[in-house]
Amino acid sequence: MHYPINIPNAKASGIIEVFSPYDGKPVGSVECIDAKGAEAALKTMAEVFRDRNNWLPIHERIAILERVALTIQARSEKLIAIAIAEGGKPYSDTRIELVRAIDSIKICIACLRSERGTEIPMQLNPASMNRLAFTHREPIGPVVAISAFNHPLNLIIHQVGPAIAAGCPIIIKPARETPLSAFSLVELFHEAGLPLAWCQAVMIDDNKITEQLLTDKRVSFFSFIGSAEVGWMLRSKLARGTRCSLEHGGVAPVIITEDADLEKILPLIAKGGFYHAGQVCVSVQRIYAHRSIAGKVVDGLAILAEKMKVGNPADIDTNMGPLIRHREVDRVESWVNEAIAENARLITGGRRLSASLYQPTVLFNPSATSKVSQQEIFGPVVCIYEYDHINEAIEKANALPYAFQAAIATQTIDTALYAFKHLAASTVMINDHTAFRVDWMPFAGLRESGYGTGGIPYTFRDMQIEKMAVIHSAAL
Repeated sequence: MHYPINIPNAKASGIIEVFSPYDGKPVGSVECIDAKGAEAALKTMAEVFRDRNNWLPIHERIAILERVALTIQARSEKLIAIAIAEGGKPYSDTRIELVRAIDSIKICIACLRSERGTEIPMQLNPASMNRLAFTHREPIGPVVAISAFNHPLNLIIHQVGPAIAAGCPIIIKPARETPLSAFSLVELFHEAGLPLAWCQAVMIDDNKITEQLLTDKRVSFFSFIGSAEVGWMLRSKLARGTRCSLEHGGVAPVIITEDADLEKILPLIAKGGFYHAGQVCVSVQRIYAHRSIAGKVVDGLAILAEKMKVGNPADIDTNMGPLIRHREVDRVESWVNEAIAENARLITGGRRLSASLYQPTVLFNPSATSKVSQQEIFGPVVCIYEYDHINEAIEKANALPYAFQAAIATQTIDTALYAFKHLAASTVMINDHTAFRVDWMPFAGLRESGYGTGGIPYTFRDMQIEKMAVIHSAAL
């Protein structure tokens, strides 16, 4: 599978080869653009937006999105196979991701049918007499989006779908490791009737060209999904007036109280911690268990981890596949060994199975200063810590400069609401894991975990402006 450049007046500056993270086999390739190609893409996008007489009517956007949803469904197995080959997420989870991608398209359509401007009250005082005011939604302008590798189907839809629905032309740059899914999906948008200029997929092998693309003054909105280090750096370089949203990671905490239903919560926590080998921005990482039940939590999670089948993501019964790069296995192994040297107790796992696979790992009472306690591990490792009073657990959960989704497991409503009030998080899950998400809910990293709010309706809103009209007439 090979994707050439599809930008007017652009030439290839090289080719990125894509390999399976599981076995290293080649799965495809994508041509890269150079500085001239980036300028051509920006010029194409800016010109199509500047021509307001030829903006895509809403009914055409709806029709395109409807056709895209139907085509994704019809070609689901092919898209799943591509995503597994380049991203390594197991088949069962990738199928769920594809279903979510289809639903995300439908949510975009629903936004077009329901989101609207509002009337602004007038005639409330003498100065506002004889006036009528209302707002109308318009596209914010050209969008540049940079995406991550871990959800190669649904993340692209979360960035491209709202842009097209809002009426914004978009340039999408997928992750270097997983460009094939993005290029396949953009191809489907074009096949569904979207003009080429309204959605351009690009691959870039030079960070300076990436910066050229997103810092251009013609860009109205920048959407980024990736690491905090890169996201905050790029935000600092945006042109004046460019709005943005940044989705980074976290070190998601879960508090388990003495009255929690362990039979129900532990399988959910195991899923939330080891889903996609822990390579999710809200993966369960820090578990604070009351001292009276900590032993049961440790033993229960160890049993669940040991039952997981780790291996070929294309196998239908595989629970956990590879990390995206071999060097990530090296890093996770190093962090775990360091934690053990700093007196963490290894309960299960802690060993690489191959160059790409690492065992689901449970650590008990790592040092508060260990990397596994301080930073996002982005690997299949969960850490369990004992606590005596819930305030102690909350204080430790809130101690890091990250705040995204957190969770509390308890059968007491007052305890649940107390945690909801005091946990520093944009979302607090009650009797669920931190990685739960549906695509119409707000999804926001706070502190160093991000900027702005994700989720289809919220991204759709961010990619629009509310333009106000004020009518002055003696007839009013």
